[in-house]
Amino acid sequence: MRCLITGVAGFIGSHLAERLLAEGHEVWGIDNFVEYYPRAIKERNLEGARSWERFTFFERDLLDPASGLHTLLDGMEWVFHLAAQAGVRASWGRDFARYIDNNIVATQRLLEALATSQSLRRFVYASSSSIYGEHGCSPLTEDTLPRPHSPYGVSKLAAEHLCLTYHRNFDLPVVLLRYFSVYGPRQRPDMALHRFCKAIVEGEPLSIFGDGGQSRDFTFISDIVEASVRAATAEQAIGKALNIAGGTHTTLCEVLDLLREINGRPLTITHEQARPGDVHDTLADTSRAAGLLGYTPQVALSDGLARQFASILDLYAHRTG
Repeated sequence: MRCLITGVAGFIGSHLAERLLAEGHEVWGIDNFVEYYPRAIKERNLEGARSWERFTFFERDLLDPASGLHTLLDGMEWVFHLAAQAGVRASWGRDFARYIDNNIVATQRLLEALATSQSLRRFVYASSSSIYGEHGCSPLTEDTLPRPHSPYGVSKLAAEHLCLTYHRNFDLPVVLLRYFSVYGPRQRPDMALHRFCKAIVEGEPLSIFGDGGQSRDFTFISDIVEASVRAATAEQAIGKALNIAGGTHTTLCEVLDLLREINGRPLTITHEQARPGDVHDTLADTSRAAGLLGYTPQVALSDGLARQFASILDLYAHRTG
C-alpha cells in the first residue's frame, strides 16, 4: 500500500512508519517540526524510517497553501493523521490559537483535499481519551457523552466531528482511534512517564501533579501501532470511533512502585498542585475494538515500563557522566 503519515517525526508516527515499512508498504511522511519540544528529538525518531528506501520525508505544514497537499495525497491508499498540537496543560490561554490551527483547521484541510480521492481506502484519525473529560473510574465506552476537561480535548473532539462530517457527506472511509495514555520509547519529554524516568536517570526528584492517586489506562506504543494498522484494513470499523487502551487501571503511585523495582533504588518524590485540565481517572472499555479490529493489548505495564526506562537511560545517561 501507499501510505501517508502526518506527524511522522513524532512519538507514535515514527513507530508506525517503521512498522509499515517492515511490512513492505511504501510510506510518505509529513512533519512541520512544531516547536513543542526539541527538533533534535524528532530527527532522532526518524532515523529508523530514513534507513528504508521506501520512505520519503517531506517537511511541510498542512496549514501552508503552498504545501502541495493535493500532490502529496495523489494515489495515497492509507492516510494516518497523527499530526497535532499536543499538550493538555499548554492548551489554555492565548496558545489555544495553535490548537485551533493545528488540530482543527489542519484536519479540515487534509479532509478537504481527500474529499474527491479515488485511491483512498482508509483515513485513520488519531484521537484522544481527552475528549471524554472527567467521568470517574467507570470504564468509558465510545457511547459515553464526551465532555472535554481541557481546550486540547475540545480541539480533538472538534476534529473527530469534522472527520465524521466528511464521512457522511463524501463517503470518506474514516476510522477514529481514541488513544489512551500512550507510553514507551520515544514518548514526548513533557509526558509523565518520560519525566519520571528522566529524573531517575539524572538523580533528580520526581515531580507529581497532585497526590499520585490519579489513575490512567496506560497503553504501550506497540499496541497503539497494532491497532492503527488493523484499522486500515477492517471494513467494519469505517465511520466508527474506537477506544484503544492497555486494559489496566493504574495509579501514579503504583507506577512509581514499578519504577522502584526497575531501577532498584529509592525514589525522591515531590508533589505539586494539580493543574487545570488534568482529569483524575481514565479507564477504557475496549470491547468495540476487540470486536471490530480483533484488538487485544499485548504488553503489560511492568514490561512496557522496563522498555521505556531502558530507552530513557540510553537517551540521557551520557549527561550524568
